[in-house]
Amino acid sequence: MEENQLIREKYPQEELFICDVADAVIKDIMPQMEHPFYSLSKKPETNVRKYEHNGNWIEIVPSVKGLATIYDKDILIYAISQIMAKLKRGEKVSPRVRITSRELLMFINRGTSGRDYMALQESLDRIDGTRIRTNIRVSDDESEWRSFGLVNSAATRRKNGLDGRLLWCEIELSDWVFDAIQDNAVLTLHRDYFRLRKPIERRLYEIARKHCGQQKQWIVGLDTLHKKSGSQSTLRRFKFNVNEIAKSNHLPDYTIEINPDSDNVVFKNRQEWWGTYDDDDKPLPRVKSTRTYEIAKTLAPDGTDIYEVEQEWFNWWRRTGRKDLKNPDKAFLGFVSKKFLNDDDE
Repeated sequence: MEENQLIREKYPQEELFICDVADAVIKDIMPQMEHPFYSLSKKPETNVRKYEHNGNWIEIVPSVKGLATIYDKDILIYAISQIMAKLKRGEKVSPRVRITSRELLMFINRGTSGRDYMALQESLDRIDGTRIRTNIRVSDDESEWRSFGLVNSAATRRKNGLDGRLLWCEIELSDWVFDAIQDNAVLTLHRDYFRLRKPIERRLYEIARKHCGQQKQWIVGLDTLHKKSGSQSTLRRFKFNVNEIAKSNHLPDYTIEINPDSDNVVFKNRQEWWGTYDDDDKPLPRVKSTRTYEIAKTLAPDGTDIYEVEQEWFNWWRRTGRKDLKNPDKAFLGFVSKKFLNDDDE
Protein backbone atom coordinates (compact mmCIF):
# COMPACT_ATOMS: atom_id res chain seq x y z
CA MET A 1 0.00 0.00 0.00
CA GLU A 2 1.40 3.39 -1.03
CA GLU A 3 1.76 5.41 2.18
CA ASN A 4 2.60 8.66 0.36
CA GLN A 5 -0.84 8.66 -1.30
CA LEU A 6 -2.46 9.17 2.10
CA ILE A 7 -2.84 12.41 4.04
CA ARG A 8 -0.27 12.73 6.80
CA GLU A 9 -1.49 11.48 10.19
CA LYS A 10 -1.67 14.77 12.05
CA TYR A 11 -1.89 13.51 15.63
CA PRO A 12 0.30 10.88 17.30
CA GLN A 13 -1.59 8.36 19.39
CA GLU A 14 -0.46 9.95 22.63
CA GLU A 15 -2.17 13.22 21.66
CA LEU A 16 -5.42 11.40 21.00
CA PHE A 17 -5.30 9.93 24.50
CA ILE A 18 -5.52 13.48 25.86
CA CYS A 19 -8.98 13.86 24.37
CA ASP A 20 -10.00 10.30 25.28
CA VAL A 21 -11.02 9.23 21.78
CA ALA A 22 -8.16 6.96 20.75
CA ASP A 23 -9.80 3.73 21.87
CA ALA A 24 -13.06 4.34 20.00
CA VAL A 25 -13.05 1.96 17.05
CA ILE A 26 -14.26 3.73 13.89
CA LYS A 27 -17.75 2.54 13.03
CA ASP A 28 -20.29 3.29 10.34
CA ILE A 29 -23.82 1.99 9.76
CA MET A 30 -24.29 -0.35 6.80
CA PRO A 31 -27.12 1.59 5.07
CA GLN A 32 -24.81 4.62 4.73
CA MET A 33 -22.17 2.40 3.14
CA GLU A 34 -24.64 0.58 0.89
CA HIS A 35 -26.35 3.54 -0.79
CA PRO A 36 -25.03 6.83 -2.25
CA PHE A 37 -26.48 9.26 0.29
CA TYR A 38 -23.57 11.71 0.21
CA SER A 39 -22.19 14.04 -2.42
CA LEU A 40 -18.70 13.32 -3.77
CA SER A 41 -18.36 16.88 -5.06
CA LYS A 42 -16.55 19.68 -3.27
CA LYS A 43 -18.98 22.13 -4.91
CA PRO A 44 -22.53 22.46 -3.48
CA GLU A 45 -24.80 19.83 -5.03
CA THR A 46 -28.40 21.08 -4.94
CA ASN A 47 -30.12 18.64 -7.30
CA VAL A 48 -32.39 15.90 -5.95
CA ARG A 49 -30.63 12.54 -6.30
CA LYS A 50 -32.61 9.36 -6.96
CA TYR A 51 -31.26 5.84 -6.65
CA GLU A 52 -33.25 2.74 -7.64
CA HIS A 53 -32.47 -0.91 -7.01
CA ASN A 54 -34.67 -4.03 -7.26
CA GLY A 55 -37.92 -2.05 -7.25
CA ASN A 56 -37.00 0.13 -4.30
CA TRP A 57 -35.98 3.76 -4.63
CA ILE A 58 -34.33 6.38 -2.47
CA GLU A 59 -34.40 10.13 -3.03
CA ILE A 60 -31.84 12.32 -1.31
CA VAL A 61 -33.09 15.91 -1.12
CA PRO A 62 -30.55 18.65 -0.32
CA SER A 63 -31.21 22.01 1.27
CA VAL A 64 -30.35 25.26 -0.52
CA LYS A 65 -26.88 24.94 1.05
CA GLY A 66 -26.28 21.67 -0.75
CA LEU A 67 -26.31 17.95 -0.18
CA ALA A 68 -24.29 16.59 2.76
CA THR A 69 -20.88 15.49 1.47
CA ILE A 70 -18.85 12.41 2.24
CA TYR A 71 -16.58 14.64 4.36
CA ASP A 72 -19.60 15.96 6.31
CA LYS A 73 -20.38 12.33 7.09
CA ASP A 74 -17.28 12.25 9.34
CA ILE A 75 -19.39 13.90 12.05
CA LEU A 76 -21.90 11.04 11.97
CA ILE A 77 -19.13 8.44 11.89
CA TYR A 78 -17.64 10.02 15.01
CA ALA A 79 -21.03 10.03 16.78
CA ILE A 80 -21.74 6.41 15.77
CA SER A 81 -18.27 5.35 16.95
CA GLN A 82 -18.74 7.01 20.35
CA ILE A 83 -22.16 5.41 20.85
CA MET A 84 -20.81 1.98 19.93
CA ALA A 85 -17.92 2.44 22.36
CA LYS A 86 -20.40 3.25 25.15
CA LEU A 87 -22.54 0.22 24.30
CA LYS A 88 -19.43 -1.93 24.44
CA ARG A 89 -18.76 -0.64 27.97
CA GLY A 90 -22.35 -1.32 29.00
CA GLU A 91 -23.27 2.36 29.32
CA LYS A 92 -26.64 3.89 28.48
CA VAL A 93 -26.90 5.68 25.14
CA SER A 94 -29.36 8.00 23.45
CA PRO A 95 -29.69 9.55 19.97
CA ARG A 96 -28.48 12.88 21.37
CA VAL A 97 -24.69 13.20 21.24
CA ARG A 98 -22.65 16.17 22.45
CA ILE A 99 -19.27 16.46 20.76
CA THR A 100 -16.27 18.53 21.79
CA SER A 101 -15.28 20.19 18.54
CA ARG A 102 -11.52 19.87 19.04
CA GLU A 103 -11.76 16.17 19.88
CA LEU A 104 -13.85 15.57 16.78
CA LEU A 105 -11.40 17.38 14.49
CA MET A 106 -8.47 15.43 15.93
CA PHE A 107 -10.28 12.11 15.65
CA ILE A 108 -11.06 12.65 11.95
CA ASN A 109 -7.51 13.87 11.25
CA ARG A 110 -8.42 17.49 10.50
CA GLY A 111 -6.65 20.68 11.49
CA THR A 112 -7.83 22.83 14.39
CA SER A 113 -7.54 26.31 12.86
CA GLY A 114 -10.39 28.81 12.67
CA ARG A 115 -11.06 27.71 9.10
CA ASP A 116 -11.53 24.10 10.24
CA TYR A 117 -14.07 25.12 12.88
CA MET A 118 -15.93 27.18 10.28
CA ALA A 119 -15.98 24.18 7.92
CA LEU A 120 -17.38 22.08 10.77
CA GLN A 121 -20.30 24.47 11.18
CA GLU A 122 -20.98 24.34 7.42
CA SER A 123 -20.94 20.53 7.56
CA LEU A 124 -23.56 20.55 10.31
CA ASP A 125 -25.74 22.86 8.22
CA ARG A 126 -25.65 20.48 5.26
CA ILE A 127 -26.25 17.37 7.40
CA ASP A 128 -29.17 19.05 9.16
CA GLY A 129 -30.69 20.12 5.84
CA THR A 130 -30.42 16.83 3.93
CA ARG A 131 -33.61 14.76 3.77
CA ILE A 132 -34.14 11.18 2.62
CA ARG A 133 -37.33 9.87 1.01
CA THR A 134 -37.84 6.22 0.20
CA ASN A 135 -40.43 3.60 -0.64
CA ILE A 136 -40.54 0.42 1.42
CA ARG A 137 -42.25 -2.61 -0.09
CA VAL A 138 -44.80 -4.01 2.34
CA SER A 139 -46.16 -6.64 -0.09
CA ASP A 140 -46.31 -7.33 -3.83
CA ASP A 141 -49.05 -4.76 -4.34
CA GLU A 142 -48.37 -2.28 -1.52
CA SER A 143 -45.53 0.04 -0.65
CA GLU A 144 -44.94 2.65 2.03
CA TRP A 145 -43.42 6.13 1.57
CA ARG A 146 -41.20 7.61 4.27
CA SER A 147 -39.27 10.82 4.73
CA PHE A 148 -36.60 11.46 7.36
CA GLY A 149 -33.37 13.32 7.98
CA LEU A 150 -29.85 12.21 8.80
CA VAL A 151 -30.30 14.07 12.10
CA ASN A 152 -33.38 15.38 13.89
CA SER A 153 -31.61 18.49 15.15
CA ALA A 154 -28.21 20.12 15.49
CA ALA A 155 -26.78 22.80 17.76
CA THR A 156 -23.42 24.44 18.45
CA ARG A 157 -21.94 26.65 21.12
CA ARG A 158 -19.39 29.19 19.97
CA LYS A 159 -16.78 31.17 21.87
CA ASN A 160 -17.42 34.90 21.55
CA GLY A 161 -14.69 37.11 20.22
CA LEU A 162 -12.71 37.47 17.02
CA ASP A 163 -12.05 33.78 16.43
CA GLY A 164 -15.58 32.60 17.23
CA ARG A 165 -14.25 29.08 17.76
CA LEU A 166 -16.79 26.29 18.18
CA LEU A 167 -16.70 24.84 21.68
CA TRP A 168 -19.06 21.95 21.10
CA CYS A 169 -21.61 20.53 18.73
CA GLU A 170 -24.70 18.57 19.62
CA ILE A 171 -26.68 16.41 17.23
CA GLU A 172 -29.72 14.24 17.70
CA LEU A 173 -29.43 11.28 15.36
CA SER A 174 -32.52 10.36 13.37
CA ASP A 175 -34.41 7.18 14.26
CA TRP A 176 -33.09 5.70 11.00
CA VAL A 177 -29.46 6.08 12.13
CA PHE A 178 -30.04 5.21 15.79
CA ASP A 179 -32.12 2.11 14.96
CA ALA A 180 -29.26 0.83 12.78
CA ILE A 181 -26.87 1.29 15.72
CA GLN A 182 -29.17 -0.56 18.11
CA ASP A 183 -29.63 -3.35 15.55
CA ASN A 184 -25.82 -3.60 15.38
CA ALA A 185 -25.97 -2.96 11.62
CA VAL A 186 -22.48 -1.47 11.82
CA LEU A 187 -19.05 -2.21 10.42
CA THR A 188 -15.57 -1.22 11.53
CA LEU A 189 -13.61 1.11 9.27
CA HIS A 190 -9.83 1.20 8.94
CA ARG A 191 -8.21 4.10 10.77
CA ASP A 192 -6.69 5.30 7.48
CA TYR A 193 -10.17 6.04 6.12
CA PHE A 194 -9.74 9.61 7.38
CA ARG A 195 -6.40 9.84 5.54
CA LEU A 196 -7.88 9.18 2.08
CA ARG A 197 -7.57 12.34 0.01
CA LYS A 198 -10.33 12.06 -2.57
CA PRO A 199 -14.10 11.55 -2.11
CA ILE A 200 -14.16 8.69 -4.66
CA GLU A 201 -11.44 6.86 -2.69
CA ARG A 202 -13.55 7.00 0.46
CA ARG A 203 -16.65 5.87 -1.40
CA LEU A 204 -14.91 2.91 -3.07
CA TYR A 205 -13.50 1.84 0.31
CA GLU A 206 -16.97 1.99 1.91
CA ILE A 207 -18.48 -0.09 -0.87
CA ALA A 208 -15.68 -2.65 -0.63
CA ARG A 209 -15.96 -2.83 3.15
CA LYS A 210 -19.72 -3.41 2.91
CA HIS A 211 -19.76 -5.92 0.03
CA CYS A 212 -16.36 -7.61 0.10
CA GLY A 213 -15.92 -7.58 3.87
CA GLN A 214 -13.72 -10.51 4.87
CA GLN A 215 -14.32 -12.48 1.66
CA LYS A 216 -11.33 -13.22 -0.55
CA GLN A 217 -12.81 -11.11 -3.33
CA TRP A 218 -15.94 -9.39 -4.61
CA ILE A 219 -16.67 -8.80 -8.29
CA VAL A 220 -19.00 -6.07 -9.54
CA GLY A 221 -19.73 -4.60 -12.98
CA LEU A 222 -18.22 -1.19 -13.63
CA ASP A 223 -21.62 0.32 -14.47
CA THR A 224 -23.14 -1.04 -11.24
CA LEU A 225 -20.21 0.28 -9.20
CA HIS A 226 -20.62 3.66 -10.87
CA LYS A 227 -24.29 3.69 -9.89
CA LYS A 228 -23.62 2.59 -6.30
CA SER A 229 -20.86 5.18 -5.87
CA GLY A 230 -23.12 8.15 -6.56
CA SER A 231 -20.42 9.66 -8.77
CA GLN A 232 -21.72 12.38 -11.10
CA SER A 233 -18.88 11.86 -13.58
CA THR A 234 -19.29 10.03 -16.89
CA LEU A 235 -18.73 6.27 -16.90
CA ARG A 236 -15.56 6.79 -18.92
CA ARG A 237 -14.17 9.27 -16.40
CA PHE A 238 -15.22 7.03 -13.51
CA LYS A 239 -13.33 4.09 -15.08
CA PHE A 240 -10.23 6.28 -15.40
CA ASN A 241 -10.46 7.28 -11.71
CA VAL A 242 -10.88 3.66 -10.57
CA ASN A 243 -7.87 2.64 -12.69
CA GLU A 244 -5.75 5.37 -11.12
CA ILE A 245 -6.66 4.17 -7.61
CA ALA A 246 -5.92 0.59 -8.65
CA LYS A 247 -2.45 1.64 -9.88
CA SER A 248 -1.56 3.58 -6.73
CA ASN A 249 -2.79 0.65 -4.59
CA HIS A 250 -3.32 2.70 -1.46
CA LEU A 251 -6.85 1.84 -0.28
CA PRO A 252 -6.91 0.33 3.22
CA ASP A 253 -7.87 -3.36 3.47
CA TYR A 254 -8.53 -3.92 -0.27
CA THR A 255 -6.89 -3.92 -3.68
CA ILE A 256 -8.75 -3.10 -6.90
CA GLU A 257 -8.41 -4.57 -10.37
CA ILE A 258 -10.40 -3.86 -13.55
CA ASN A 259 -10.80 -6.69 -16.05
CA PRO A 260 -10.19 -4.97 -19.45
CA ASP A 261 -12.27 -7.55 -21.33
CA SER A 262 -15.42 -7.61 -19.17
CA ASP A 263 -15.19 -4.23 -17.38
CA ASN A 264 -15.74 -6.08 -14.12
CA VAL A 265 -14.11 -4.56 -11.04
CA VAL A 266 -12.49 -7.01 -8.62
CA PHE A 267 -11.93 -6.04 -4.98
CA LYS A 268 -9.53 -8.37 -3.16
CA ASN A 269 -9.07 -8.58 0.58
CA ARG A 270 -5.47 -7.70 1.47
CA GLN A 271 -5.38 -9.82 4.62
CA GLU A 272 -6.85 -12.82 2.85
CA TRP A 273 -4.75 -12.61 -0.28
CA TRP A 274 -1.49 -11.35 1.13
CA GLY A 275 -1.55 -13.61 4.14
CA THR A 276 0.60 -12.53 7.04
CA TYR A 277 2.46 -9.76 5.24
CA ASP A 278 2.11 -6.09 5.91
CA ASP A 279 2.66 -3.26 3.43
CA ASP A 280 6.43 -3.24 4.04
CA ASP A 281 6.68 -7.05 3.68
CA LYS A 282 7.44 -7.54 7.35
CA PRO A 283 5.30 -10.37 8.79
CA LEU A 284 2.60 -9.36 11.24
CA PRO A 285 2.96 -10.89 14.74
CA ARG A 286 0.46 -13.72 14.46
CA VAL A 287 -1.20 -15.52 17.37
CA LYS A 288 -0.23 -19.21 17.12
CA SER A 289 -2.63 -20.94 19.50
CA THR A 290 -6.45 -20.96 19.48
CA ARG A 291 -6.19 -21.27 23.25
CA THR A 292 -4.76 -17.73 23.29
CA TYR A 293 -7.97 -16.37 21.76
CA GLU A 294 -10.02 -18.24 24.38
CA ILE A 295 -7.95 -16.71 27.19
CA ALA A 296 -8.22 -13.27 25.57
CA LYS A 297 -12.02 -13.50 25.58
CA THR A 298 -11.99 -14.08 29.35
CA LEU A 299 -9.99 -10.86 29.77
CA ALA A 300 -12.46 -8.80 27.73
CA PRO A 301 -16.08 -7.82 28.42
CA ASP A 302 -18.82 -10.17 27.24
CA GLY A 303 -19.65 -9.76 23.57
CA THR A 304 -16.23 -8.38 22.61
CA ASP A 305 -15.11 -9.24 19.07
CA ILE A 306 -11.64 -10.52 19.92
CA TYR A 307 -10.57 -10.48 16.28
CA GLU A 308 -11.40 -6.79 16.14
CA VAL A 309 -9.18 -6.33 19.19
CA GLU A 310 -6.47 -8.25 17.32
CA GLN A 311 -6.66 -5.68 14.50
CA GLU A 312 -6.18 -2.93 17.11
CA TRP A 313 -3.14 -4.85 18.34
CA PHE A 314 -1.71 -4.95 14.81
CA ASN A 315 -2.21 -1.17 14.49
CA TRP A 316 -0.51 -0.62 17.86
CA TRP A 317 2.40 -2.84 16.76
CA ARG A 318 2.81 -0.77 13.58
CA ARG A 319 2.70 2.55 15.46
CA THR A 320 5.26 1.43 18.04
CA GLY A 321 7.98 0.51 15.56
CA ARG A 322 7.08 -3.03 14.35
CA LYS A 323 9.32 -4.70 16.91
CA ASP A 324 10.22 -8.37 16.68
CA LEU A 325 8.19 -10.32 19.24
CA LYS A 326 9.66 -13.52 20.65
CA ASN A 327 6.27 -14.61 21.98
CA PRO A 328 3.38 -13.02 20.00
CA ASP A 329 0.74 -14.92 22.00
CA LYS A 330 2.03 -13.53 25.28
CA ALA A 331 2.34 -10.03 23.79
CA PHE A 332 -1.26 -10.17 22.50
CA LEU A 333 -2.63 -11.24 25.88
CA GLY A 334 -0.65 -8.43 27.50
CA PHE A 335 -2.21 -5.94 25.07
CA VAL A 336 -5.74 -7.26 25.76
CA SER A 337 -5.22 -7.22 29.50
CA LYS A 338 -3.86 -3.68 29.51
CA LYS A 339 -6.56 -2.41 27.15
CA PHE A 340 -9.49 -3.57 29.27
CA LEU A 341 -7.77 -2.90 32.58
CA ASN A 342 -7.48 0.73 31.43
CA ASP A 343 -11.14 0.70 30.42
CA ASP A 344 -12.08 -0.44 33.93
CA ASP A 345 -9.95 2.31 35.46
CA GLU A 346 -11.84 4.94 33.49
